[in-house]
Amino acid sequence: MSEQIKHECGIAMIRLRKPLSFYQDKYGTSLYGLNKLKLLMQKMRNRGQDGAGLATLKLDIEPGHKYISRKRSNASNYLDDLFEKVFERFTKLTPEQLADGEWLKANLPYTGELLMGHLRYGTHGDNSIETCHPFLRQNNWIPRNLILAGNFNLTNVDELFQELVELGQYPKEISDTVTVLEKIGHFLDDEVQRLFNWFKSDGYTNREINDLIFDKLDLQRLLRRASKKFDGGYVMSGLIGHGDAFMMRDPNGIRPAYYYQDEEIVVAASERPAIQTALNVHISKVKEIPRGHALIVKRNGTTSVVPFTDPGEKLGCSFERIYFSRGNDRDIYLERKELGRRLAKAVLNSVKNNFKRTVFSFIPNTAEIAFYGLVDGLENELNVLKAEKIADMGKNINPEKLEKILNTRARVEKIVVKDAKVRTFIADTTSRGAMVSHVYDVTYGIVENEKDTLVLMDDSIVRGTTMRDSIIQIVSRLRPKKIIVVSSAPQIRYPDCYGIDMSKMNEFVAFRALVALLKENKKEHLLQECYERCKAQEQLPKEEMTNQVKALYEEFTYEEVSAKIAEIITPPDIKPKVEVIYQTIEDLRASCPGNSGDWYFSGDYPTPGGNRVVNKSFMYFMEGKDKRAY
Repeated sequence: MSEQIKHECGIAMIRLRKPLSFYQDKYGTSLYGLNKLKLLMQKMRNRGQDGAGLATLKLDIEPGHKYISRKRSNASNYLDDLFEKVFERFTKLTPEQLADGEWLKANLPYTGELLMGHLRYGTHGDNSIETCHPFLRQNNWIPRNLILAGNFNLTNVDELFQELVELGQYPKEISDTVTVLEKIGHFLDDEVQRLFNWFKSDGYTNREINDLIFDKLDLQRLLRRASKKFDGGYVMSGLIGHGDAFMMRDPNGIRPAYYYQDEEIVVAASERPAIQTALNVHISKVKEIPRGHALIVKRNGTTSVVPFTDPGEKLGCSFERIYFSRGNDRDIYLERKELGRRLAKAVLNSVKNNFKRTVFSFIPNTAEIAFYGLVDGLENELNVLKAEKIADMGKNINPEKLEKILNTRARVEKIVVKDAKVRTFIADTTSRGAMVSHVYDVTYGIVENEKDTLVLMDDSIVRGTTMRDSIIQIVSRLRPKKIIVVSSAPQIRYPDCYGIDMSKMNEFVAFRALVALLKENKKEHLLQECYERCKAQEQLPKEEMTNQVKALYEEFTYEEVSAKIAEIITPPDIKPKVEVIYQTIEDLRASCPGNSGDWYFSGDYPTPGGNRVVNKSFMYFMEGKDKRAY
């Protein structure tokens, strides 16, 4: 993606099913769990851009001894910094101490059987250490302790916050993380108290009741009660102080979650390839946590995957497939290739099948896989053209012409090169902008001046600013006759509210194109009418709201919006004509059939809160308010 957009976090959870001495004997280290957590987090690092954290929990610890350890980092090299600080605890130990798992557990932090890691990709707010997961809700009663980390955004935090207030709580801030922590924590307290009262009436001592609570705490019931009014996309992982653990996934499966288990270990994470690499297991062994279900690991190591709410329609985030998840997942790799392949005909129609005068390239790095698919599609179309030309020759085949036909190839080149990340300490905006524009460079001497058309594939165009201020500026120096930018994603028209930082309507180049078209066609009054419809729905329950912005886009064709976007992203004073070709929603759905959550393209939100957010975002645009709508 040429433009960096912030998005959902990465999360990993590990439960070691054997004593630490087992891993020392089999794998040569008592820190097996910690090493696996580090590898899992490294393999999901694309998700975390501004912070990381981990927590561990020890089982069967006597009172008076610390059993929960946590470390977080928001340093620029957050992941290295995090694990350097954790592992420095072990650097001065003797080989004998390092090999003694029971001694390590009794004497050092980060040596528990339960481990949780989190990569923070903040969607808003500051990047303070306090905003890094995991979060702790501590209590002197061991089963009331809660460690929570998540990959989520809720659209109705205000509603959930008010419920907490009505329950008698006094939350320290209004945020989805704190609200979720306190919401689950409240029902954890309630479930523990219920069990305590139940067993107390039977005459058990308080110490005996603790052991009974450890065994009888019903996490399925707890999660069902706590999440009853959650509206959003989420994967949340929790560790309970006595040793139970869970990872839960939203009813529509918006956010991804996978798990693997054997007799030694249980692992759950945001990405399947991370588990495959860290555990060296085949794809068939890694299972998806079903939507509306939770993976529950009890204190004794037994596991279950159970529903905690009624599963809805499967609407996995299609942006995961286009960009966010790592492309080394087999399914995602093939889907991205298919996205590119389906654009081949539209591209060839634009260049009029002129392979001789067209250079095909991509914008590194995440568009590369889709570009392979585009090349496959071009080759397929080229084979059809070759067959037609050969057939036209009939029986009088000219060897020279035949050879020329067979030797025709798509001119596939690496034209755009992404340099190392530019860091600048220049204060003034003009100079800083000039430096940022040089994040990309180009390969000179391949595109023939004023004769060749340059086709560039990107995986999406969100705001259009990087495309205008950097990429098109630079490639125009090659003096192509025309520049065609191809997006493997459809036009991003609507805000996201489930984890991706795309919440302000006026930041989308597609929406700016829409507004420009309305003004040019004397339809600007429709903006005010849409605003009034949004205001009329403002006090309705979110379940009764509908997306009022969709009607505005219906005024113009998809191609008209694309053409206006091309104008917007064309820098002043460049000679080549710029064209933009977008993926269609129909081809997106055909390419990613198992992940049809495409609300940012279609406006079809998977939860009622989404419609409230899009209407509020539009109202903020009309009111000139520069803030997110949830």
